[in-house]
Amino acid sequence: MSVPDNSENVMPSSLRYQWELFLLATSFFSRLPVPQALPYSEERMNQAGRYFALVGLVLGALCALVFSLTSILFPESVAIVLTMVFSLLLTGAFHEDGLTDMADGIGGGMTVERRLSIMKDSRIGTYGAATLIMALLAKYVFWSELANLPLFWLVIVVAYTASRALAATLIYDMPYVSDSDTSKSKPLASRQSSLEVSILLFTGGVTLLVLGIADAILISLVLVVFRLIFKRWLIKRIGGFTGDCLGAAQQLSELLVYLTMIGFYHIS
Repeated sequence: MSVPDNSENVMPSSLRYQWELFLLATSFFSRLPVPQALPYSEERMNQAGRYFALVGLVLGALCALVFSLTSILFPESVAIVLTMVFSLLLTGAFHEDGLTDMADGIGGGMTVERRLSIMKDSRIGTYGAATLIMALLAKYVFWSELANLPLFWLVIVVAYTASRALAATLIYDMPYVSDSDTSKSKPLASRQSSLEVSILLFTGGVTLLVLGIADAILISLVLVVFRLIFKRWLIKRIGGFTGDCLGAAQQLSELLVYLTMIGFYHIS
């Protein structure tokens, strides 16, 4: 649990301050334990977004480790299911929840106001349920196709990292349209500096390069096109983004990474 940041004795440029921002991002985007005395303020929470992709790298590495271990003891299909369950527990289904809420809101609302109102409703509707089922099914199928690759574990790490980098960059050039008084994402989404975007892109880009230049370029192009289309679609539907939309962007772009890899190896 974080505590209020009553004093700023640590310079923002110091390693300790950056480490605390990373831990704050970890506590927000996962269920991993962090020190209870971790300083908190809206400013720190906003700056912690720069480490969204780095948190994704850690989560992806943990999931890859779980798959590697479970695949020794169980058949491949069982290992995939167990790893997916672990991933959901690790993140608290945080991004899946965002995807579900966005699908319900945009699918079920006829006006911008109604769409935003539905997104805030904790109940799940037909659009959300169908989208969540298809997303989880797609992830299982895509992982099943990629599991025989020698570096499948690395694909998981790259997808978890790059997708979170993409999702977080939407904050930079899109208006935030959710209710600022009730949204827990408000401190994160209020503003984003060029430095924070650069850190996100650097983290995602370096991770992509581990797959090789050709794979990195192809995946980058696919994600850039997706970002342009998704951003334009959100602007048209609700006039900007909400925290749920960021979760949806992460989930969809993660699936796109897997799909791109499958297509690349299928035709090569």
